[in-house]
Amino acid sequence: MVLTGMAYAMGGSPGGGSGGAGGLMGLLPILLMFVIFYFLLIRPQQKQAKKHQEFVKNLKIGDRVVTSGGMHGEVKGLTETTITLEIADKVRVKVTRGAISGSSQEAAAPESQKPA
Repeated sequence: MVLTGMAYAMGGSPGGGSGGAGGLMGLLPILLMFVIFYFLLIRPQQKQAKKHQEFVKNLKIGDRVVTSGGMHGEVKGLTETTITLEIADKVRVKVTRGAISGSSQEAAAPESQKPA
């Protein structure tokens, strides 16, 4: 008789069917976290990557850029995969397009406007 009482205690509700809604409500916080991560982390990173790809694609000779290694230089030559930078007088290096991290605003400023 004791086992029968335990079996009834472990059983579901007499109406049945209400367990499905509880499972869906358990997934709601996980889905909400995914939506928050998408709008706070993933989407802005995708926008920034797209903007960087557009910048690298639109480079032209004479632009001043910074590499991911920190070298500042002026674009002197372009190919499909590489960019030739002049980092000092008559010193040129070739880097891949992926190594360009951005524009060099302080290198583009005239000498008279640079702080002493």
